[in-house]
Amino acid sequence: QVQLLESGGGVVQAGGSLRLPCAASGRRVSIDAMGWYRQAPGKQRELVASITSGSATNYAWSVKGRFTISRDNAKNTVYLQMNSLKPEDTAVYYCNFMSVRSSWGQGTQVTVSS
Repeated sequence: QVQLLESGGGVVQAGGSLRLPCAASGRRVSIDAMGWYRQAPGKQRELVASITSGSATNYAWSVKGRFTISRDNAKNTVYLQMNSLKPEDTAVYYCNFMSVRSSWGQGTQVTVSS
């Protein structure tokens, strides 16, 4: 059974940083593209960053230059480094495989205060 466990969220002031780990079990993060998604209240879930099995990365325009996605194959974990956070980054953040999605994890809440 594939499980995804996101953590690292919290409350941070605008301009601050957070690092979100996503630990996977039951499936290797190295063999598929992985994505970080977020869902703000009243809005649809959106993809903010992705990393392919070949480590190519892509970002939504709203986070480009501020967020960095990376992967540690030995730990079977994907990370999202978030810098220069803005109040509009406030959301629940999730990770998932991109080619064949697994069940969504619980996500981790990020709240950015102004």
